[in-house]
Amino acid sequence: MNWNWTDLNIAAATPEIVLLTGLFAVLLADLWTSDENRYITHYLSIGVMLSAVLGQLAVWSSEPSYAFSHMYVVDGISQLGKLVAYLGTAVLFVYAKPYNQMRGIFKGEFYTLAMFALVGVSVMISSAHFLTAYVGLELLSLSLYAMIALRRDSAQAAEAALKYFVLGALASGILLYGISMVYGATGSLNFAEIANASELQNVNGWLLKLGVLFIVAAVAFKFGAVPFHMWVPDVYQGAPTSVAAFIGSVPKIAATVFTFRIMVDGLVYQKFDWQLMFAALAVASLLVGNLAAMMQTNIKRMFAFSTISHMGFILLGFLASVLGVQAALFYAITYILMSLAGFGVLMLLSREGHECENVADLAGLNQRNAWYALLMLLVLFSMAGIPPLMGFYAKFAILKALMTAEYAWVTALAVYAVVMSLIGAFYYLRVVKVMYFDEATDHTPIAEQPMAWVLSLNALLLLVWGVLPTSVLEWVKTAIERTF
Repeated sequence: MNWNWTDLNIAAATPEIVLLTGLFAVLLADLWTSDENRYITHYLSIGVMLSAVLGQLAVWSSEPSYAFSHMYVVDGISQLGKLVAYLGTAVLFVYAKPYNQMRGIFKGEFYTLAMFALVGVSVMISSAHFLTAYVGLELLSLSLYAMIALRRDSAQAAEAALKYFVLGALASGILLYGISMVYGATGSLNFAEIANASELQNVNGWLLKLGVLFIVAAVAFKFGAVPFHMWVPDVYQGAPTSVAAFIGSVPKIAATVFTFRIMVDGLVYQKFDWQLMFAALAVASLLVGNLAAMMQTNIKRMFAFSTISHMGFILLGFLASVLGVQAALFYAITYILMSLAGFGVLMLLSREGHECENVADLAGLNQRNAWYALLMLLVLFSMAGIPPLMGFYAKFAILKALMTAEYAWVTALAVYAVVMSLIGAFYYLRVVKVMYFDEATDHTPIAEQPMAWVLSLNALLLLVWGVLPTSVLEWVKTAIERTF
């Protein structure tokens, strides 16, 4: 492929260039930073995140543009997705500092691996070609494998990393196999050209259908949808809470936009085929996720199974029209806010020698610190979809989109989703009951942390944007309009 400077359009990748430059600066600075001065790496990493945000805002465009010979796209959905990812990672760094210090993992590797993963997220979000999408996915996945095993003295973390690595490698192979079939059927790996070939019916229909099947399986693995969910609870439980918080938040926006790129941009004329598969995945994820979460005593595993059910809701959004894609993106942003706040409370309540990871560890939290109990209550009520919190409006947006779908069976799934939400509310309310009505078994004072201010703002946004969701919905709506 012959490139010239006009085709490259490097300015479109300004956020990624800023992020990579800052990443290398952090990597070099950390080499000469002692453990006592590791806070330099911490604050420098947060500065890199904010610089990436400014880099994205500096090249903000209302019209889609392409780079690297149409292999890279910058449009409304990519710009919003990157902003959410950068800001979410900056918030995570704030939450993780005291937790990592107590666990002996307050090291530069945590920050550099997270930023390498974020580069992969950015590439996935802006991919307009299967090759760039795959490169971004692998960069994200390889970084996560190493982050999970960051606690070298933990056999549980090593086991979780190995499980994720083996299953992730299998999913990557399945994705590559599907991509090869799509290429054989259409003669292209560019999403726009694949869609154009399908429209002109210049494709091998059966080979393309088989390729779609394999690609959907790989996408389901990244979402953690049933039956490709085996890695989720083990990784959430085995990984350090700071790493589990990252896995359970930022990659979700990448998975949502990644799915949009492949399915809506590239395989739009095979929509009926992949929508049927998405419906089956969503139904199974809502059922298994909610029922399994009810039986968990480990709150990190409970969050893992609840994540599976939430991903089912996002998959339901892709069954509707443009309104459904808008609702899915809004749900992904909402879930990132909820997940960051939920894991933030767990990190805040953990201390040296004690890991807050069981539901029983939250017993009597209201007696020990009423404010932290309130923050956790807001998170749990939002995840359960109780009004007027943001999680309720996210689920309502999905249900509203399903009611406008062209197929009656899609509309019927809205009733099923409501029933599953009612079942799911049980295990969230059980934790609330433990916090407010059970006697505290641990009377150790909860240390005050500066991160509590950021955590408070994070949780309160779930209430504010639940009562006044119009602003976030407008951002999402504008992003979608600037994409199509």
